[in-house]
Amino acid sequence: MGRIETFPVAGISLAAVTFVALLLLGIDAVVALAVLAVWVGSLLVAAIRPPEPPTVIVERQFTVESMRDLIENSSIPLLVTELGAIALANRAARRMLGQHVVGQDARVIFRQPEAITLLGEGRDGQAIVRGLVRRQDIWQINRQSVDEKLAVIELINQTAEADISRAHTDFVANASHELRTPMAAILGYVETLRESGESLDSPTAQKFLATIEREALRLQSLISDLMSLSRVEAEKHDPPQDRIELAPLVERAAREGAGPARAERLEIELDADPVVQGDRQQLEQVVRNLVDNALKYGSGDMPVRVMLDLSREKQARLVVIDRGEGIAPEQIPHLTRRFYRTDPGRSRASGGTGLGLAIVKHIVERHRGRLDIDSTLGEGTRVAVRLPLAEAGARARQETPDTETQPREAQEMS
Repeated sequence: MGRIETFPVAGISLAAVTFVALLLLGIDAVVALAVLAVWVGSLLVAAIRPPEPPTVIVERQFTVESMRDLIENSSIPLLVTELGAIALANRAARRMLGQHVVGQDARVIFRQPEAITLLGEGRDGQAIVRGLVRRQDIWQINRQSVDEKLAVIELINQTAEADISRAHTDFVANASHELRTPMAAILGYVETLRESGESLDSPTAQKFLATIEREALRLQSLISDLMSLSRVEAEKHDPPQDRIELAPLVERAAREGAGPARAERLEIELDADPVVQGDRQQLEQVVRNLVDNALKYGSGDMPVRVMLDLSREKQARLVVIDRGEGIAPEQIPHLTRRFYRTDPGRSRASGGTGLGLAIVKHIVERHRGRLDIDSTLGEGTRVAVRLPLAEAGARARQETPDTETQPREAQEMS
């Protein structure tokens, strides 16, 4: 039954005054009383608030079948357990763990103490599982109860984050080691020169000074390459916009990379003059690094070919070929890693920093290009860089500048 929230005092008072007025006007008392009753009754009915309907709580019962369509198409591997056994696995989980997981005890699937403890206690939480699919994999499992019987297990791959963290750690360790080696040589020879004073003969002193100069130059190159690599990585998501004619750039940068002492070993073949959108400084660095590597690690009496043409895909193609010892097939995938060397002793002796190909790789990626390395032991190495050509529309706009941007003398002559 409803209840009156606010009693209509003013309305009932008005009805009473009206009743008295009707009596004074000589209206029949029965009629006046009827009017009063109807008036007061309508006021009371309007003031009554109807009762609220009772709240009905519907408890939805989850079942394995009701959850099947819900999780089947998720890209995240999901498992549904019923009393500790895997009752349901979505497509991603079946692809990762195999069809046989359904029906097995969840603790048998994960097999590691942290996960077994979490699943055995039947509590909500998370655990880390290593080597679930491959030996180096790292997975985080999250368990969430649905009801007394059912629980959902979510599998999140943490391998990429771990690899990034490991790569950063390795980079810092390798950079520290590479910097420490020339610094130790410099400090050692300087200390020897200082302590020996005039007792050190001139040829020995000159030898020490030459070593100091060589290690200082190596240290300078290493710092320069580290800065270049950091700059390229910072700009890798910003496509370059300058229009570059590759033929003159390749010829100039190749001769700079060779230097006067090795220029006679270069064989430059420019069979095309492609135009690309790029960063001039970075493209020159690509050519210099590739030519320098080829001259360092190729046979000293054999030429290095530098070719520029168009590929079958209508891309600009730069190819650098040396005739050296070649590289073993298992080492080729690692060549663009920072500080990776196929022969550490020879690389350091030649002044290499181990960052040249890593820089080339990042520059090519920024230019939306492709880097390919092929090598045959005993024959040599071939490095090819493919870059997309600049759009024809952009070329036309470049070659037909607006009148407003032409020099004043050109406007006057026209």
